Amino acid sequence: MLPEITAKVGPPRALEVPYPLGYPLGAADDPAMQTTILRRLLATCLRADVPFIEGL
Repeated sequence: MLPEITAKVGPPRALEVPYPLGYPLGAADDPAMQTTILRRLLATCLRADVPFIEGL
Protein backbone atom coordinates (compact mmCIF):
# COMPACT_ATOMS: atom_id res chain seq x y z
CA MET A 1 0.00 0.00 0.00
CA LEU A 2 2.28 2.81 1.19
CA PRO A 3 5.49 1.19 2.43
CA GLU A 4 7.34 4.44 3.01
CA ILE A 5 4.61 5.72 5.32
CA THR A 6 4.32 2.36 7.08
CA ALA A 7 8.05 2.38 7.77
CA LYS A 8 7.88 5.90 9.23
CA VAL A 9 4.94 5.03 11.48
CA GLY A 10 6.80 1.97 12.76
CA PRO A 11 4.06 -0.54 13.58
CA PRO A 12 5.19 -3.74 15.32
CA ARG A 13 3.93 -5.82 12.38
CA ALA A 14 2.85 -4.95 8.87
CA LEU A 15 1.98 -6.82 5.70
CA GLU A 16 2.50 -4.96 2.44
CA VAL A 17 0.09 -5.82 -0.33
CA PRO A 18 0.40 -4.81 -4.00
CA TYR A 19 -2.96 -3.06 -4.07
CA PRO A 20 -3.93 0.60 -3.80
CA LEU A 21 -5.03 2.23 -0.59
CA GLY A 22 -8.60 1.20 0.22
CA TYR A 23 -8.28 -2.23 -1.39
CA PRO A 24 -6.17 -4.21 1.12
CA LEU A 25 -7.64 -7.54 0.02
CA GLY A 26 -7.30 -6.94 -3.71
CA ALA A 27 -9.96 -7.33 -6.35
CA ALA A 28 -13.51 -8.31 -5.55
CA ASP A 29 -14.52 -11.86 -6.45
CA ASP A 30 -11.03 -13.29 -5.89
CA PRO A 31 -11.54 -15.40 -2.78
CA ALA A 32 -8.32 -17.37 -3.30
CA MET A 33 -6.14 -14.23 -3.12
CA GLN A 34 -8.20 -12.76 -0.28
CA THR A 35 -7.77 -15.98 1.71
CA THR A 36 -4.02 -15.92 1.04
CA ILE A 37 -3.75 -12.33 2.27
CA LEU A 38 -5.77 -13.01 5.40
CA ARG A 39 -3.76 -16.14 6.25
CA ARG A 40 -0.47 -14.28 5.80
CA LEU A 41 -1.78 -11.43 7.93
CA LEU A 42 -2.87 -13.76 10.72
CA ALA A 43 0.48 -15.55 10.57
CA THR A 44 2.22 -12.27 11.40
CA CYS A 45 0.49 -12.35 14.80
CA LEU A 46 2.47 -15.47 15.72
CA ARG A 47 5.87 -13.94 15.01
CA ALA A 48 7.90 -12.61 17.92
CA ASP A 49 10.66 -10.93 15.89
CA VAL A 50 9.07 -7.50 15.88
CA PRO A 51 9.13 -4.93 14.41
CA PHE A 52 8.96 -6.12 10.81
CA ILE A 53 7.30 -5.29 7.52
CA GLU A 54 6.62 -8.31 5.35
CA GLY A 55 5.70 -8.21 1.70
CA LEU A 56 3.11 -10.36 0.03
